[in-house]
Amino acid sequence: MKAIPKIEKYMSSMPHTINPDVSVKLAMQMMREYNCRHLPVQNGGKLVGVLTDRDIKLASSFQGPGELSVEDVMTPDPYSVSPTAALDHVVLEMAEHKYGCAVIQQENGRVVGIFTTNDALRVLGEVLEKHFKSIEN
Repeated sequence: MKAIPKIEKYMSSMPHTINPDVSVKLAMQMMREYNCRHLPVQNGGKLVGVLTDRDIKLASSFQGPGELSVEDVMTPDPYSVSPTAALDHVVLEMAEHKYGCAVIQQENGRVVGIFTTNDALRVLGEVLEKHFKSIEN
């Protein structure tokens, strides 16, 4: 039986991060430019939240995005794990709590990656493809 891989094998390395005092309008521009839906929020190098496109849409329905800061709309205390966390543990936690992402942090707190639901779907596709191709052969 194979060992469960670590999350570092499937995470998106070196995600773009943002400061909490940045405007939501600028955050939206960054998300478009980097083609991402999640931005870890750091204050002084410490992870304090995650900003998602969903957070922005929800907040923007109440107030114009140009008037808000990232801190106003981010999700505080995001789900985070070490790069050596087992893939199965991370995806089950994400599913159980309906997390859209896991921020990957080293022991010193440095953000080194992000694992999103899109990454999880990619892993699922790879597993299914390997499994069913081996059955066909």
